[in-house]
Amino acid sequence: MTTEQTESDRPTEELSLAELEADGDLAADYIEGLLDIADLDGDIDIDVANGRAYVSVTGGDESLDRLASSSAVQALQDLTRLAVQAKTGRFSRLIVDVGGSRSARELELKKMVDAAIAQIAAGREQVALEPMSSYERKLVHDEVAERGYFSESKGEGRDRRLIIKRP
Repeated sequence: MTTEQTESDRPTEELSLAELEADGDLAADYIEGLLDIADLDGDIDIDVANGRAYVSVTGGDESLDRLASSSAVQALQDLTRLAVQAKTGRFSRLIVDVGGSRSARELELKKMVDAAIAQIAAGREQVALEPMSSYERKLVHDEVAERGYFSESKGEGRDRRLIIKRP
């Protein structure tokens, strides 16, 4: 159960597979240009799932480490979404990952949920998590609901966080 409407469930037109693939191609071209400017090597993979284009940048060396931080990935995603929007004229919900940082963050978020639920099971009424992006909040809302607990978002902007409560 959630009480937040995030960008992932905001009413938008349903995009076709071809449109999502085109978004992924535009995003990959944009990111490739940025990597060239920064003289960084990386392989770019495009996938489409759950009504979104996913663009992953991986590299065999440590040259991408400086782009794999959460804030850098979020900034790259924001810039890439704007570049795609400038070409298509519509909001893009694409997801960018660098060096597996999203997967690592998802695991970290699941551990946060584990810890919060353990605190609630031990008697706390609710647990507030750290501020996170709308995409991360959506992942946590889904994880909390899957476990039979309740979550809601509180706060504004960059300070928006989740509160996990008893069912």
